[in-house]
Amino acid sequence: MTDISAHAHAIAQTRKRTWFKLETVFDHAILILGSLLMLLPLLIMLQTVTTPDLETMKLGPTFTIGTELDDNFRKAMFEASGFSGQNTGMNMLKNSMILGLGFALGKIVIGMMAAYAIVYFRLRFATLAFWLIFTTLLLPLEVRILPSYEIVQQLGMMNTYQGLIIPLIASATATFFFRQFFRSVPEELIEAARIDGAGPIKFFIDILVPLSQTMIAAMFIIMFVYGWNQYLWPTMITTDENMYTLVRGIKQIVQTLEGNNIPEFGRANMLALIAILPPVLVVIFFQSWFVKGLTESDK
Repeated sequence: MTDISAHAHAIAQTRKRTWFKLETVFDHAILILGSLLMLLPLLIMLQTVTTPDLETMKLGPTFTIGTELDDNFRKAMFEASGFSGQNTGMNMLKNSMILGLGFALGKIVIGMMAAYAIVYFRLRFATLAFWLIFTTLLLPLEVRILPSYEIVQQLGMMNTYQGLIIPLIASATATFFFRQFFRSVPEELIEAARIDGAGPIKFFIDILVPLSQTMIAAMFIIMFVYGWNQYLWPTMITTDENMYTLVRGIKQIVQTLEGNNIPEFGRANMLALIAILPPVLVVIFFQSWFVKGLTESDK
């Protein structure tokens, strides 16, 4: 009887291991298919930047790798384009970098200062002020685009970096996350800072900012990618081609077919691939800090 029970138990364990292996294989297959689905458009873009534009127009995406990679890279980054004939990929890359960094740094600074005031200052309507700030999440840029444009125009900030960055640096998201993080700071640390004679500014700069490094990194990723991918706002604010960002300028390069003009698929896709790299590198570099920053805020 004991042998029969042991045999049945061995069969059950074998079935369990087999089911576990099948489940693991299924999970990995789903992940691989999902990865291929996401990478396929990038592979198609990479293929089109290696083939002549006329061939791409005739045959569409193929599995053939051409020899136009260097030429398309040179045209995308260093050859002037646009109606003025003065805009280059390097200039658009610079504008996108300034916009992304300006968004990220501006939103982090404003969010930290707002959260610091709400958490540590004895304001009578601090909670109400926070919820008013938080409700601005219900008003995306598309809802307030016209009044924002009117204010920028009246202030004379059209075609300037200030006009691109300043009107949008207030961030309810950053304020919320920094508020949650500041509320998790131990009271003993605050009391120790008071005993040492640290004032509000010294406490903020010397204690809170170093403690908030992981949260700053997490917010930097979110805000940099948000600013880098902006299309509507730069389209409204910039009419000078020298102020175009990558996301704004790529559409101009792919022109409609008129007469003998062939859309520059290789050049546009090369710029699109270049536009992808900075956000990807930022996410990879700050990945561990990003996860740690978001988990530390929930205490």
